[in-house]
Amino acid sequence: MPRWTLAALLAVATTIVQAQAPSLPGYAGHGAESVSREAIARYAPPPLPPDVTGPIQRLLDVRGPSTGLVAPDGARLFFNWAVTGTPEVWRLDTPLGYPVQLTGGEDPTSVVDVTPDGRLLVLSRDRGGEENPGLYIQPVDGGALQAIHHVKGSRALYGFTTHDSRSIYYAANDVRPDSYALYRYDLATRRSERILEEPGLWSIADHDDIVDGGVRLLLRKSTGALTAEYHEWTSESRALVPVIGYDEKAEYDVAYAARDDEFVVRTNKLGEFRRLYRFHRGAALEPVGPAGPMDVDSFELDQAKRRLYLERNDGGYTRLVVLDATTYAELPFDAPADAEHVRAGRATPDGRFVTIGIETGRGPQQSYVWDWERRALVAWSRPNAPEVDLARFAVPSLDHYTARDGTKIPMFIRYPAGCAPSAETSAEPCPVVVQFHGGPEGQARPGFSPRSQLFVDAGFLFAEPNVRGSDGYGKAWLSADDGPRRLSVITDIEDAGQELRRRFTRGGKAPRLGIMGGSYGGYATLIGMTMFAGTYDAGVSIVGISDLRTFLHNTAPYRRVLRASEYGDLERDAEALRKLSPTSYLDRVRDPLLIIQGVDDPRVPAGEAIQIQEALAARGTPSQLILLEGEGHGAARRSGQVVMLGHALQFLVEHLRPRASRS
Repeated sequence: MPRWTLAALLAVATTIVQAQAPSLPGYAGHGAESVSREAIARYAPPPLPPDVTGPIQRLLDVRGPSTGLVAPDGARLFFNWAVTGTPEVWRLDTPLGYPVQLTGGEDPTSVVDVTPDGRLLVLSRDRGGEENPGLYIQPVDGGALQAIHHVKGSRALYGFTTHDSRSIYYAANDVRPDSYALYRYDLATRRSERILEEPGLWSIADHDDIVDGGVRLLLRKSTGALTAEYHEWTSESRALVPVIGYDEKAEYDVAYAARDDEFVVRTNKLGEFRRLYRFHRGAALEPVGPAGPMDVDSFELDQAKRRLYLERNDGGYTRLVVLDATTYAELPFDAPADAEHVRAGRATPDGRFVTIGIETGRGPQQSYVWDWERRALVAWSRPNAPEVDLARFAVPSLDHYTARDGTKIPMFIRYPAGCAPSAETSAEPCPVVVQFHGGPEGQARPGFSPRSQLFVDAGFLFAEPNVRGSDGYGKAWLSADDGPRRLSVITDIEDAGQELRRRFTRGGKAPRLGIMGGSYGGYATLIGMTMFAGTYDAGVSIVGISDLRTFLHNTAPYRRVLRASEYGDLERDAEALRKLSPTSYLDRVRDPLLIIQGVDDPRVPAGEAIQIQEALAARGTPSQLILLEGEGHGAARRSGQVVMLGHALQFLVEHLRPRASRS
């Protein structure tokens, strides 16, 4: 059998797509340039009344900053915060001190690293919602940003800064939109040098400094939505040497271990759940760390190779485990008992300090810094909650519903006052909103959520299922919806609605039921309102896929191969893609539908929303489309979030709540 290169596969895929293009519904491309000014004007969002926007504005003020990055000496914390309405970069000079804003404007900006000498920040900045971020540097005391790489239509992905703070390594798809080249940026000359230009979706997974200023890179080449192969590259040889995953289709995350010639590997190849292994070339994977029916969501070794931080997924709750990087023995680390999520950030180069994010169900995440020498956990950030009583927030409870084949599907439910199972039966059943997560390999998780609370405050029982295909429940669950197999489990969407309607019927009267979601959740919403028409009484699809065929044809090139591994091949799986596309069932639609879409979206093009809206309008079916100019795959700016949430809430209140119960 011939060995196919990624370049060859891409060429074949492009030929297939071009051959099929004339038979596909008619739109092309993604982003603002693919949407006419006429369409943007026609589907501009109508104004919202103050009684709708006011509660949203107040809840959007309830937020906490990101976990952040601690300075190498532990004296400062740098973090991302959207308190201005746009994600920007901030600095704290003392624990719980007054935050200093370092970046501004309307372009979302985030801090991705602090150089080891503590002098510079490395920043990622997007333009609107394009999702083509560039890389910048900025002095830690503030000041102008200096561009490393920001090319129109290109994504720049940070790798690392060398220990001597002289070079920054990154990846960018400026040479080919479907491949990433690797670059070294010299901080003294302020110039970039391309070091690897090989077809493939490359990124820098880890690195080691070697003598005479050279580096050894561990490179990840993504081969599917979750699968990857790993290679080594050195500045001396400039050759790619396979490490693991070559000629496989397996899920791997790999880093250099503390011991020479050893790797730490996270994979589910040898079991149902992802766990950690130590690995030597040519040897078998050897398990390390905790076992049991629980995924390791992520792991990170500090740069000093002293400690290994693992985040384990306990049915949606995040548990932090710390191991000695050499012996893999578990190290004692205490976290608050009521924490639903405990997450580790980046450690300082010497490994002494590490940022810790702690979140409960009744407050935004708070950032701490753990000092291994003093064994002290110090709070650094203060979350915001103006004019809001956090004690009244609904804490999600873990529940299940039964699919038609008997499978138990986990879901989290938030109950408004008077709607909990223990509450006295009211004359009217509480209306229900079912929200499906994105991904599709995402996971609805418990924790603090002002957005969910917005619907709870409006009197909705808020349910979030983790249907088959969701992450966090093992390999079989995760892969159950890959490609044509989705046809066997897509009914989980219908089963959720049917059981929740039965379960919350009161006095012989069934509740009104809504469905909503973003990205894949938007697709699930469209499926719920088309293929399973009648299951839900109203739907809100946000940046959702309306036709899997046109989506695969028009999504950004760097995503196309990865998404095909999840949804199916345009030629081989053409019939399954048709059956799984909401546009195939437009004749069934009978209930009102709201579609919200960002104009700049590179993932799910705006054409997906426009084509289904125009097809429904031609049939006289009740539907509405809102295009958000300057936003992409969702709303990043506060103004866009208010519009998106406000119209979703207003629409569901109008169609699900009896007029007598509206306040």
